[in-house]
Amino acid sequence: MSRPVLDVRDVTKVYGMGEATVHALRGVSLTVARGDYVAVMGSSGSGKSTLMNILGALDVPSSGSYLLGGVDVSGLADRQLALARNRLIGFIFQSFNLIPRTTALANVELPLAYAGMKARERRRRALAALGLVGLADRARHEPNQLSGGQQQRVAVARALVTEPALLLADEPTGNLDTHSTEDVLNVFDQLSAAGRTIVLITHEPEVSARAKRLIRLIDGRIVQDVRQAELVVR
Repeated sequence: MSRPVLDVRDVTKVYGMGEATVHALRGVSLTVARGDYVAVMGSSGSGKSTLMNILGALDVPSSGSYLLGGVDVSGLADRQLALARNRLIGFIFQSFNLIPRTTALANVELPLAYAGMKARERRRRALAALGLVGLADRARHEPNQLSGGQQQRVAVARALVTEPALLLADEPTGNLDTHSTEDVLNVFDQLSAAGRTIVLITHEPEVSARAKRLIRLIDGRIVQDVRQAELVVR
């Protein structure tokens, strides 16, 4: 069997000191296999944003370990960590984070430019990624010429273009209307069907229902980790 994409072992995260101490995560353990599609749910203060930051190698645990593709992230130097984030993780944020007055194609090419890839190959891969999200015909459009749902799909293409081991999405439909939400979730469904590994942070039940697996956090602890098929049977 291949090693899991994510292997989180007894991770805690503590902020502050003394009376101001906040225990954001309290002994979280989970593994995510290649090709899984996981939704992490929790209310404000549950620890889901802290968990996302650790999974995305944007923060480090106070204790415990986190392995990304078998590599212990806590042992990496800053430069190695930045390379791991760029090559192994595709980030999708609620706010799209596209560069204005720059075409969809150029936005999608950006991670490849950071990696030093030649322009011709960058363009080829960026166009292919836009095709995967159904926006090949919008490659020359700038963000202000696109709907919210289209902007988020450009952001998904940008996350895909490095062919990462993990797609990590933080409230990806939080700024979208119902129709655009459906368009973006359909893209996630297609990516999951193609074998992509996806971890999606959300507080919306209709969004989490699309995932194969549901993890629920309360007060920094995992209180539920179940396959959606099991929920249907129940």
